[in-house]
Amino acid sequence: MKHAETVTFGGSSLNRAAELREAPDALASCRENGTCATIILWRGKPLVTGPQRDALLRVQMDHSVVAGADFPPLLLGREDDGALIFATDISAWCPEDLDEEAMRLFNDPSEQFHPDLPDGHAFVELRRIMTALSPRDAELAATAKAVLSWHVSHRFCAKCGSESDWAASGWQRNCPNCGGQHFPRTDPVVIMLISRGNSVLLGRSPGWPEGMYSLLAGFIEPGETMEAAVRREVFEEAGIRVGEVGYLASQPWAFPSSLMFGCQGQALDEKITLDPNELEDAIWITREELMQAMAGQHPVLLPTRKGAIAHFLLHNWLADTLI
Repeated sequence: MKHAETVTFGGSSLNRAAELREAPDALASCRENGTCATIILWRGKPLVTGPQRDALLRVQMDHSVVAGADFPPLLLGREDDGALIFATDISAWCPEDLDEEAMRLFNDPSEQFHPDLPDGHAFVELRRIMTALSPRDAELAATAKAVLSWHVSHRFCAKCGSESDWAASGWQRNCPNCGGQHFPRTDPVVIMLISRGNSVLLGRSPGWPEGMYSLLAGFIEPGETMEAAVRREVFEEAGIRVGEVGYLASQPWAFPSSLMFGCQGQALDEKITLDPNELEDAIWITREELMQAMAGQHPVLLPTRKGAIAHFLLHNWLADTLI
């Protein structure tokens, strides 16, 4: 696909400085001479600044807000000026008047403000601001959220059950009991633009906002190719058989830890046989209807979420810029 790497979270050529992950002396030197900074996350929400909440806040490693960190700093990489950039998780902090109900909403609108930070700095749900961030800030935030979430959910060794230890600047966990080594996981997912003539197949999951539809998607199973996963998932969910399948673009999706493989497939038939355990509904819509929906003018369908790869694929399909 043309412009494939311009998808949100598509990357900013960040130098991840992997050679320093197990170089504690070099990292300590950088911290001592001040050539490093950290971004901060709370319950997966990055700390951002600006009236549009469009920039990650970078703070010094000895800032008071970092004192309540749940983990050691996670090394994310090296900025373009050579400074190292880390991520710090302060999820143990409890904000005053926390609205837990708002945080459970599909698109959490709540913001949290730390008393040690100036006005205008807030913890904000990443999906709300992902299209406003620069490519570098988006990559940093998504990487930090995914890796820190992995540490929360994988504290114990999968081999013996003992609690494992943080290692390699956050890119590994080691078991002190059996010697097991564990690494951040990424779940491969196919998301597919299935077309037939002038129409594209969309579906909706239970619990989505009214009028919200998107492309079909599903996890790739062990021993399965991307192409086979596309055909299997579409047939299982909508009863549609798919012929030719091609790869288009990928997107890291840190909700919580997926890598979305965007694919295009040609439907061999049109009759939808819905699996209600997978989808609440599936429909074919024409280019004209999709254009109307993307413009926010369709009487039923909502626009697809900007920043998600589904929006990226559908936008390029409408613009005829799919390869």
